[in-house]
Parts: sequence; C-alpha cells; structure tokens
Amino acid sequence: MSLRSTGSDQIPAATLAVARAAFPKGSLAIRVRDALGVLFEDADFAAAFSTRGRPALSPARLALVSILQFGEGLSDRQAAEAVRARIDWKYALGLELTDAGFDYSVLSEFRDRLITGSLEQGLFDTILERADTAGLLRAGGRQRTDSTHVLMATRTMNRLEQVHETTRAALNALAAAAPDWLLTQAEPGWFDRYEARIEDFRLPKNKAERIQLGHEIGADGYGVLRAVYSESAPAWLRDIAAVQNLRHVWIQQYVTIDDHLRWRAPDEQPPGTIRQIPPYDGDARTGTKRDSHWDGYKVHLTETCDTDAPHLITNVITASSPGSDYEATEQVHEALATRELTPAVHLADRGYMSAHNLARADRRGIELLGPMMPDNAWQSAEGNGFAVSDFTIDWDNRVMTCPAGATSLPWVNEVDQGGTPVIRLRFSMRDCKDCPSRDLCTRGAKGRRITLRPREEHEALQRARVRQSTDEWQQRYAHRQGIEGTIAQGVKGFGLRRSRYRGTAKTHLQHLLTAAAINLTRIDAWLMDVPLAPTRTSHSQRSLRRPGCR
Repeated sequence: MSLRSTGSDQIPAATLAVARAAFPKGSLAIRVRDALGVLFEDADFAAAFSTRGRPALSPARLALVSILQFGEGLSDRQAAEAVRARIDWKYALGLELTDAGFDYSVLSEFRDRLITGSLEQGLFDTILERADTAGLLRAGGRQRTDSTHVLMATRTMNRLEQVHETTRAALNALAAAAPDWLLTQAEPGWFDRYEARIEDFRLPKNKAERIQLGHEIGADGYGVLRAVYSESAPAWLRDIAAVQNLRHVWIQQYVTIDDHLRWRAPDEQPPGTIRQIPPYDGDARTGTKRDSHWDGYKVHLTETCDTDAPHLITNVITASSPGSDYEATEQVHEALATRELTPAVHLADRGYMSAHNLARADRRGIELLGPMMPDNAWQSAEGNGFAVSDFTIDWDNRVMTCPAGATSLPWVNEVDQGGTPVIRLRFSMRDCKDCPSRDLCTRGAKGRRITLRPREEHEALQRARVRQSTDEWQQRYAHRQGIEGTIAQGVKGFGLRRSRYRGTAKTHLQHLLTAAAINLTRIDAWLMDVPLAPTRTSHSQRSLRRPGCR
C-alpha cells in the first residue's frame, strides 16, 4: 500500500451541522477535536507505507480511531462500526456523513504497521505535543510513577498443560512449513495425541498417572527435536519459532540422565526471569510481588501531578514481570529528558528508590522523592549502637574514623555480587578489642567491618534518610498517592491489567494507546471543569467523623 494525502482537514458542513444538533453540549470526541484540532497528520506515518501501490486509508484517522477505540474499550469490529454509525466520531475524524468506513481488519493491519515502523511511541508523544501547544503540559513541576501487573492474553497453564501445548504448537508449525517431511518423521500416535488442545482431554487425577503422562509428552517432544536436529533434516526447520520454543521449554522442564528423561524438580527449574511460560507468548514471564503471582508483564506509568493543570500520563514502560521497579527509574528519567519533560520533583515508592538512582537523578537536576530502605544493621535497628552515619569519612584520604576516635585501615574498592561498585573497609582488631564502646559497635570477632557506596551515592542516601524523617517530607510525599487512582482508572475503565495481544511489542502498543486515551479523557474533563474525584470513604468511616463520635 502507498500513502496518499487525504486532502482538507476541514470538517464537512453536513457533518458539522448534524453533530452540533445531535450533541449540543458536545461529547469527548467533539470537544477534543475542537480543543486540540487535528491530532495527527498522514505524513507522520510515511515510514510505515510504500511510495507505490494501492492508496491506503488515512493513517492519521486510523490512529485517532485506535485511541478512541481504547478509550471506550471497543473491539476492532465495534470500532469500525462506530466509524460508520456515530456522528461524533465522524466529526472528530472529519468524515462525510455518507462515508461507509472500513473493514475492521484494517485496524489490526495498522497496528502491525505501527510496530514494524517503530511509530507507536510517536503516536503517544503527539498527544503530549498537542497538549503542550494548548498550554496543558509543561516541563518541571511534579511527576509521579507507579507500576501494576498485566496478565498475558493466553490463559495460565500448569506444567502438564504447558508441555502438551508446546509440543502441539511445534507439530502444527512443522506441518504448515514442511508437511511431507513431517509425515516421514512422525511416530505413530503423535497426530492422535496432539490433534486437539489439552483442555479437550480429561487429564488423570492420580499424581503418579500425571507424572507418567508428563514423561510420555516429554519423550514425544524430545523425538520432535531429535528429528528436527538430525543431519537429514532441512536446517531452516530449526529456526521456526515454535521449534525454538519447544527446545527452550524442554531444557527448562526436563533433564536427561543416562538417556532417561524425567521432570525437573521445582528447585531445578530456572528463575522466573528466563523461564518461558506459555507456548503462544514467548515474552511472558512469571512475576511475584509479596503473596501475588501472575504470568504476563508489568507496566510503569508516569504522570504529572501539579494542581494547575490536568494530570497527564507522560511516560509508559512495558517491562518483564520479574523486573525490579528500581531498574525502571533511570529509563523513566531518560525518556522524559528526551521529550523535554524532565520534572523538578519525581515522586515514587520504595521500589523505585536506590542510592544509585538518587545520585543519577541529582545529576539530571531531578529531586527523586521517595522512602529509602532503612539501615538494617543491628546498630541502627536497636537505636543504641554506632550506625554508619555516626562515623566520620575522609573521602580524600580514604579513611573512616569511628566515634571512639580510631581510624580504619585503607579501604578497598570492589564490586559486589550484583555488579554494584562498593567500598570495603575494616578497623584493626587491636583498636576494637579493648575499646570500651565495643558492645555498641560490633559483635564480630575480627573488629568492625563496613561496606559503603561510592561517595556521591553514600551522601545522597544519607541526606534522603534524614529528610524522610521530617513532617515537611511527609507532606510533600503525600502527593504520590494519586498515582494509585490512575492505576485504578486504567484497570477499571480501560482494561489496563489484561493484555489483548501476544508479545511485548503489541502489549506495549496497547499500553501506549490506553495511556493516550486516558490523556484525552483527562483533557476533556479539565476543559469541562470536572473536579478530581475525592477519596472514597465508607458509611462507617463517615459516621465516625461526625461530631461527638470517638
């Protein structure tokens, strides 16, 4: 398909008249078009289209349709029907009343083109640029970040279901790619055992029988791999995604000892960061947060939170489920700096905080505001010992002085198990042995030993721990709470916590479209002077707040 100009950006007169009559107070689509004008231009999507071929539908209009679709939680069929039937959508899109719209399959193809052309981020950024032009967004000020889990599009499977469906997917892929070759390699019973999905079978309830079935499936999968990797097999068969997935899953789920295949014990399986879960979504991983477990992804949302402008989402990160929140902090700062939206104050919870992130944020001119992990050493926990903060550090001479006046031995720069630079230092046993304050300092037999972060990180950490104990800090940090309302709005109103698609790329596109839809909703609410919803309280809480109640 080729990209051709759609012509005038003016709303047809008939569409304008009917929309004004049908919606005298307007609607979200109408008000956004009036306030922000034409959001997208066809030229913005030129990279996704050829210069030759049949003219494509306007990508600028398809982009707006996609955002409106996610704003109302519509399927592709419903969105295409809305373009044909709804006056306010025709108004926002600048279409004639007689426009017949398009087939719903166009939206799926358009999403593929966005990902192939790496244009999905630009679609989200355009909404922010229009808001900036309208005076609704600016750099500096406060922003806040939080994350939530996202369930994958495919259902969660147990180990037995997973290995069955992984084998079935590999056989189907091979049957489509090399049917004649597969017929010569297939063992009797393969097609009977894997012709239907696992849920169409009645699995054995007895544990021994389930283990036996798992071993039988393991042998079948191993047979497929042996055939594919034999010298007589075409080499390109090994590059089929379903075959690669089968190989990875079998490495993770089975172990071969003396030609005997058996299940791996739970403690023999790889960690969740690399363990593949479903056979149809190779990017999904198992995430854990306290007592919660899920298969899928994690999304990080960052939004503005100043009181004199709408709270707009400024950054979206779709990450692997097992990933730590603190790993996303620098990604957020880098992305905001690239779009010239760097905040003066960035509010985040403890998961995003680390000494390293504090120091890097300071270098960017960002005050990273959030609770730091306390000093877990017993000296601090008990409150009557000598904590690290009680020691004096001479960074230039690489020496530390304890509260009793003893100086440390020269320290050593090392790297810990996580790859983080640290400083190891210790005090001489001769100084610690007869020290009258030893019981307040160390319980070790070899004298006090201390591990420090590099100077910039150590000082940033100490300042943060002092500040977070003040009432002023608590009042400032209270502004972070609103991000939880944004997560709730995304989950309840926009389906944020369930992926519609398979794979990280399409799931990230869904999150960007969802965030863009939330932004349009909030811009509309701001223009209509709709106040922010107050924190909900129960009837019993309100009763207890009445005068005279204790």
